[in-house]
Amino acid sequence: MSNARSLAQSHAFQLARDLMVPVTVFEVDGEYGVLPSDEIDAGDDLEIICEFHPWSAH
Repeated sequence: MSNARSLAQSHAFQLARDLMVPVTVFEVDGEYGVLPSDEIDAGDDLEIICEFHPWSAH
């Protein structure tokens, strides 16, 4: 987890490109995290910030 949104987004972009899977940036209690999108459940108490798709990322 990170306190810097820009750092989380930067890592998410690179992770999506490396793994070639959609990756989601989320926030919990003022901290940001990154997970592959298919690992996030609808019941999780996460605030979704954005999602990176490797096929549309330039």
